[in-house]
Amino acid sequence: MEKIRLGIIGVGNMGSGHLQNVIDGNCPKVEVTAVSDIDPKKLENAKKKLPSLACFDNTEKMLDSGLIDAALIAVPHYDHPKYAIECFKRGIHVITEKPAGVYAGQVREMNEAAEKAGVKFGIMFNQRTNPIYKKAREIVQSGALGKPKRLVWIITNWYRTQAYYDSGSWRATWNGEGGGVLLNQAPHNLDLWQWIFGMPKKVRAFCAMGKYHNIDVEDDVTIYGEYENGATATFISTTGETPGTNRLEISGDLGKLVLEDGKLKWWKLTAPEREFCFTSKEGFLCPETTYEEFSEEAPDGHSTVLENFAEAILEGTELIADGREGLNSLSISNAAYLSSWTDTWAEIPTDEKLFERYLAELCKNESAKKNISEYSDNVAALKERWKVRW
Repeated sequence: MEKIRLGIIGVGNMGSGHLQNVIDGNCPKVEVTAVSDIDPKKLENAKKKLPSLACFDNTEKMLDSGLIDAALIAVPHYDHPKYAIECFKRGIHVITEKPAGVYAGQVREMNEAAEKAGVKFGIMFNQRTNPIYKKAREIVQSGALGKPKRLVWIITNWYRTQAYYDSGSWRATWNGEGGGVLLNQAPHNLDLWQWIFGMPKKVRAFCAMGKYHNIDVEDDVTIYGEYENGATATFISTTGETPGTNRLEISGDLGKLVLEDGKLKWWKLTAPEREFCFTSKEGFLCPETTYEEFSEEAPDGHSTVLENFAEAILEGTELIADGREGLNSLSISNAAYLSSWTDTWAEIPTDEKLFERYLAELCKNESAKKNISEYSDNVAALKERWKVRW
């Protein structure tokens, strides 16, 4: 087998974007042979793009068709676990859009089912392919930054208008998405936070519901995290500010990294700060520093991750982000929600049953979605939105 036969579950904005990537030849080891969607118009549009497609209005029928080896899931968040597990039952490999699910318990079940079936399970964490983030991880994980001290990420350039939120009954609702900026826009950043700096042991979070938009879910978030080794992290995100900021700063015993404007800036101390602090005989003296700057154009992350998924199936290549990584980032967002809802600290891993009870209550009491309007991204605009915006 030289290519995987891929079925796309959901051909809305995200699914159709992935389909176009394959059509454009960006994923040489992938052939899209089938798609499924409950919307006849979306199936019709997909068929126009690729006349050879088999189109299904029922996903289970596509999974039973024998036409696919693997599936890409690009439907609303709550359905990611449902369809992934149906795939695993049939021995079908899965890559899912972020987040892997709405709550951690779901994603744990997905990983267990994938392992039992002996198939590949990947997450579309495309921003891991960006050389800037890869370099930051390399520096931190290698110990070149010394003992980790602090991470501060201000990621507020996720601006969205009310029209965006009014574009679908499921969007920005507890029942439809399971959350707001933390579940829709920020999963990539939460993933990169833990991928580069590690998982915090507990968080204290403040999630403002509908602060800037007419929505029931959060559109403004501040998270403070603490680590076993004494390091801390602060994460700030919103869809209600413009012009926004994307600045990641990481401090360690041997220097500082700043990721901003498509560059990684690295200040290196000539002596460990903790050692210098207690050996210096002068009160205002700082260790000497050297400076290095790194920048490199990023590849198309989505096609890179999809091609990597195919290589993992065909050749045994390591996945860029496997299903367990989907559990890590979701554990942070689940803990952040629970901290905000209970007005206290939340441990990681968090109390999954308590989280699910709070979420169920929010779903039960959610107001009806109103003023639904037609809205869609063309593929060119969607691909631009997929890029890391500095």
